[in-house]
Parts: sequence; structure tokens; C-alpha cells
Amino acid sequence: MKKILALTVCTLALFLSCKTDHKQQNQKTSDQKELTILDKVANAHGYENWKEVSNIKFTFNVDRDSSHFERTWSWNTKNNNVIMTTRQDTITYNRKAVDSTMASTDGGFVNDKFWLLAPYQLVWDQKNFSYEHTENIEAPISKLKMHKLTTVYANEGGYTPGDAYDYYFGDDFIIKEWAFRKANQKEPNMVTSWEGYKALNGLKISTMHKRPDTDFSLYFTGVEVN
Repeated sequence: MKKILALTVCTLALFLSCKTDHKQQNQKTSDQKELTILDKVANAHGYENWKEVSNIKFTFNVDRDSSHFERTWSWNTKNNNVIMTTRQDTITYNRKAVDSTMASTDGGFVNDKFWLLAPYQLVWDQKNFSYEHTENIEAPISKLKMHKLTTVYANEGGYTPGDAYDYYFGDDFIIKEWAFRKANQKEPNMVTSWEGYKALNGLKISTMHKRPDTDFSLYFTGVEVN
């Protein structure tokens, strides 16, 4: 009788152990969700460290021929307070309460932030666009074969609805070039390089964008990540 009882207890223990191991395996599989191409590009640029960022400051610059334009932004990522500084003015507002008087300023912030953090926007905006990923596509500037990721924003909402972006990158998922196509038209309105990468507190940020065969550069100075 004792032998039968001991055998029953051992069998039950083994059964429970198997159930526990199976449950843990399922949990592990669930937690290890396969990354999308959007995640891979974002993470290659340090997106996994973004949660540690409390404030980012940068100056957006554009040089075209002999003209120069710049404006400086300071963004508290926790409470969404934004400070814009130009040579003429300083404006402070909160992105959670943008009214008609702040729409133009916020539109400028969205534009400049997009240039700075476009790899992260792939994660932040993914519910607002459709996308397609293809390989071995000739990049427009270097003519090298690269991955191409195209995002097309929805026709409603945002500051530039319906616009499309083509990102070009290698197997390391670091963006090398991109093209902007207004309203998803076939020919690009603008094509620029992605270069001058800097590592800033875990973030990998491109600080220089140039257009081929034109006297144009869009770049960032004074980038601070806290």
C-alpha cells in the first residue's frame, strides 16, 4: 500500500512539474515576440533606451545656398512641455493642450522632431501608416543595393496626411538615405542622406542630411539627451 501511495505521489509530482514547465515555456514564447522590421530599425538607433530619456534639446538648422535658418527645441518627454527658441522669440507650450494659437509652432516641432527621431517614429506612428519592406533595391543617392522600407500615412489626421517616406538601410538596419513623397506621389519631393551619426546616452542619432547635387544641408547642433 505504501509503495502504491509513493508511486502515485511521484506520478502526480511529475505531472504537475510537466504542466509548470509547459506553462513557463509558453510564457517565454509569448514574451519573446518576433520583432517587426519597424522594431528592428528603431532598436538599431537605440530606441530601447528611449524610456530612460527625460529631456532632449536640439537646434534644427537648414542651409540653402547663402541662407541659413535655425530654431532650438527643448522637449520634456515626461510631461510634454516644449520650449522653442529663435533669434526673435521664445515660446513655451504643452503638447497635450495644443490649440489654434499653438498649431503652427507645434507643426514646426513635429517636423523638426521627425527629422531627428524618424527611426523612433516608426514605432510611435505605426498605427497611423501602412508599410512595405523590400530588399535589394537601389538606393537613390549611393546607387547601392539596400533594404527599402516605405511608410504611407493615412489620409486623415496629422500635419501632412497621405505623405510617404522611403527609408534605405543595410543589414545593420541603420538608415543611410531616405526620400519624401508628398501625398504618396510617385516621384520624390526630396531625397537626402543620413550621416554624421552620434551616440548620445544610448541613442544613435543622425545629425546631417544632404541633398545630392544641390547646395542644401539640414543638420542638428547642440543635441543634448538627459
